[in-house]
Amino acid sequence: MLFELSDQQKMIQKMAKDYAAKEIAPYVDEWEENHFFSRDNFKKLAQLGLAGMYAPPEKGGSGLSVLEGVLVIEQLSRVMRGMNYLAVHNMVVRDIEENCNEGQVERFVRPLAAGEKLGSLCITEPNAGSDVAAMRSFARREGDHYVLNGSKVFITGAGQSEIYLILCKTNLDAPNPLKGMSLLVVEKGTPGFTISPPEKKLGLASVPVCQLFFEDVKVPVDNLIGEENKGFIMFANGINIGRLNVAAEAVGGAQASLEAATAYARERVAFSKPIIEYGAIQSRIANMAINIEAARLMVYKGAYLVDTNQRAVKQCSMAKKFATDMSFQAASDAIDIHGGYGYLRDYKVERYLREAKRGQIVEGTNQIQDRMIVNEIIKE
Repeated sequence: MLFELSDQQKMIQKMAKDYAAKEIAPYVDEWEENHFFSRDNFKKLAQLGLAGMYAPPEKGGSGLSVLEGVLVIEQLSRVMRGMNYLAVHNMVVRDIEENCNEGQVERFVRPLAAGEKLGSLCITEPNAGSDVAAMRSFARREGDHYVLNGSKVFITGAGQSEIYLILCKTNLDAPNPLKGMSLLVVEKGTPGFTISPPEKKLGLASVPVCQLFFEDVKVPVDNLIGEENKGFIMFANGINIGRLNVAAEAVGGAQASLEAATAYARERVAFSKPIIEYGAIQSRIANMAINIEAARLMVYKGAYLVDTNQRAVKQCSMAKKFATDMSFQAASDAIDIHGGYGYLRDYKVERYLREAKRGQIVEGTNQIQDRMIVNEIIKE
């Protein structure tokens, strides 16, 4: 078994780390405080080839592996966990690119991969989160258009995005609801398509999350991605990568908690010596480091399995659950080590805790990951 990254992977990892230190770290607190989404930041990431990470070069992308993608997300998330929007955007590019026709490459894939347009993935509804089959959004075929009605919630990047990849029902009579769904691209500004103001969230204030409403929205049949009624299958094929992205984000965030806690413990003096010399503090820091390393290895293995076309459902669900739970605990431990200062906004660790909670919910709650893991164990 090889645990060493290749020279190219190390280069990609360093590129992301250096970019985060130079272009994100000086501004992230201001962006969060002002609820500011930086399009300039996104454009710079696109110039590095990170807006189309998984798309092949012949379609305008960078052709990165899943492992290389999670290396990028991990490093960016050490500085700003709001980089989740980049991961979501790349999932939109991937889902379209893998299933689109040649005309859609020019209309959607290339502009997205170039960073000229931003994409949002739209699955969740008010009454359908992890239970995708319960979604109510429906698109009725009428000649050369679909007429779409319904709504979506918790859509990352909404309002900023120009391209919305919508999973909706197109066959209400399908015996299995999951086999009666399609993927449609709805473009910002389409009549009948409205977007709510950004939600007020616990964390990640610099990344908008909105509700979408569709009232008799006419969507050209040319905006159907792949085959009609095969949308869920196409979406599900990428869900392992989505979970790995969330897990990588959690690892990066936990690493930031560890670094902040260690730095503070070395400087804070109590009873005439730095608190890092006390066994209780050493135990907290050591356990943080151990769990981060374990989570990182789980994420990298999941990416390796996906890259080598092996079954990865169990590994990706394990990585997502373990990493996000670990990240929340790491942020809590960092606050404890900071004491009262950890509760103040002047110190970043309180933000790390607020941001970490999201990871336990998105891409299937961690309780859903339990179900996925057990189902795989039964199959084995």
